Amino acid sequence: MKKLVTGILAHVDAGKTTLSEGILYLTGKIRKLGRVDHKDAYLDTYELERERGITIFSKQAVFKLGDMEVTLLDTPGHIDFSAEMERTLQVLDYAVLVINGADGVQSHTMTLWRLLAQYKIPVFLFVNKMDQEGTDRENLLRELKQRLNTNCVDFSGDRDRYKLLEDVSVCDEELMEKYLETEKVSQEDIIRLVRERKIFPCYFGSALKMTGVKEFLEGMEQYCRPPRYPEEFRAKVFKISRDDQGNRLTYMKITGGVL
Repeated sequence: MKKLVTGILAHVDAGKTTLSEGILYLTGKIRKLGRVDHKDAYLDTYELERERGITIFSKQAVFKLGDMEVTLLDTPGHIDFSAEMERTLQVLDYAVLVINGADGVQSHTMTLWRLLAQYKIPVFLFVNKMDQEGTDRENLLRELKQRLNTNCVDFSGDRDRYKLLEDVSVCDEELMEKYLETEKVSQEDIIRLVRERKIFPCYFGSALKMTGVKEFLEGMEQYCRPPRYPEEFRAKVFKISRDDQGNRLTYMKITGGVL
């Protein structure tokens, strides 16, 4: 089984835990959708989190995505718990950055973006709450390009295929030359650009209404690849906790290198 560690990050109230809930539901990890406001979200396990409606401690869940086993780390969005969030960045293969479509890029979003760049983590973006009045996809994409990176590319399924490939090709000089000659961009080309942080796929939807979440998961399955490790490697423990029976649980991530 190919293994992947993915973290989900956001400014507070962007809908990060709601998106996590939708992902776990669609992948069969949970049978019923919980809600933060109903205080029954799967990953908000602590009473204080359910009372306040925010994530305080990083949580993990494991689900299958195609032939990959994905460990999803749901991190705190509130700035008061940034240390807990940053601790998880050291073990991520990919990150999902959730943007509130009603508010756009917030100050804490910019902080998260800088940290993701510092740790060199490939990023997928999910622009949430697009069901709210006044949200505009084109304006939001323009803001993402201006404030985050010009290589934020709309990967929504309703886009013209040729326009999408054109937008992808201009993110890399070598690929642009290839595209001008053949008018083709392969899936492996996109996988490479995502991994090298030369492109940031953007998806738009509403996690609460489960719109765009399936499309987003399909995009992750297509364009994520687990890292390759040598025969001898090391691992980093990023969390130790106990389950309901008091058993000690140790969570670790293979980080490469020699023992």
